Amino acid sequence: MTARDRTEQRERERHASSFGAAATAYAEHRPDYARDAVRWALEGAPGRRVLDLGAGTGKLTGTLAAMGFDVTAVEPDPAMLAELRRSLPDVPAHRGSAEAIPLPDGGVDAVLAGNAMHWFDMAVAGPEIARVLTPGSTLAGLWNTLDDRVGWVAELARVAGGAAIGPRDTPDSWRIETATAYLPRGGGAVAFGSPEQAEFRHAQRRTADSLVATLATRAGMLVMPAPQREATLDRIRAFLADTPQTAHGEFSLPMLTCVLRVRRR
Repeated sequence: MTARDRTEQRERERHASSFGAAATAYAEHRPDYARDAVRWALEGAPGRRVLDLGAGTGKLTGTLAAMGFDVTAVEPDPAMLAELRRSLPDVPAHRGSAEAIPLPDGGVDAVLAGNAMHWFDMAVAGPEIARVLTPGSTLAGLWNTLDDRVGWVAELARVAGGAAIGPRDTPDSWRIETATAYLPRGGGAVAFGSPEQAEFRHAQRRTADSLVATLATRAGMLVMPAPQREATLDRIRAFLADTPQTAHGEFSLPMLTCVLRVRRR
């Protein structure tokens, strides 16, 4: 591993470990996932046993449970896991990671990851995910993105900046980012087929205040020095207050749930 690789790994770990301090806000403000996206992600899976890997506070877990899947959650952060267990007490939930999954070989028919796959070290996680999947099963990552084809949403992305709305947070950038990244590589790659991408309409009811609170739970914002973070949030507040679509009460935030899917051979 080069010095640059080590620096990038440390930065990724710093961002990935930032969510626990904001677990309550994450549970309150982050959106769920479009059900059509979940159905497509699981299309052709040989059974209904689904692992939500990197489950966070259970946003995807709850959607899977409500759709009748036999879902198990695995999450490394204890504060996020506590929120998941509080909101979904009947769902089996374990502390673990993509690199060390506390489930038996061939124990699930699909592995899904909601806004989490980009945190996985796939050199280690790829073979581990393949281990817990049955042959013919599915691995899919789901990301909620802002639909910047809508004019005011595109302007919000510009005003907010990359810390609040990053490289996977709009559809075009998501397509580019996920085309070859975040999937099993090396020894694990031989277990999986070619990747597929799809996008599904979604939306979230927000107010200006709750949208600011949502953006404040992004990793780039959580690791930002406090003065810079507050300045960024103030800039977003001012934009939302001056924008007709967001200035008065509730509004619908246009989104897409984007899915990257591969099959286990």
